[in-house]
Amino acid sequence: MQAYATTLLRLSLGIMTLAHGLMKIFVFTIPGTVGYFESLGLPGFLAYLTILAEVGGGLALVLGIYTRWISLALVPILLGAASVHMGNGWVFSNAGGGWEFPVFWTLALVVQAGLGGGALVANKRFA
Repeated sequence: MQAYATTLLRLSLGIMTLAHGLMKIFVFTIPGTVGYFESLGLPGFLAYLTILAEVGGGLALVLGIYTRWISLALVPILLGAASVHMGNGWVFSNAGGGWEFPVFWTLALVVQAGLGGGALVANKRFA
């Protein structure tokens, strides 16, 4: 059962990550996401890197490709999100969103990195 529980975590993290990346493209739009990053005082090019990391990393997690490395590579993205929401308080339902969700997501990625890809990976050698 452990391999399937690990797979469920990987698929959940992958789908969530992919959804967040696609939301930045189709809902907020790329120029809107760039503008938001710039409004935070961040360089606009970080928005492109974040979108690429979320879409590419989400797909890699869903497929089970380099699960450990992809999980660890996504941690800085989530820590950045947590820092953006830090001033809004703990609960994510606060105005502007709190930091509870990105911190939990970060910890889940670290756990995934420790567990590996689980079952149903594209290639066991790259899991």
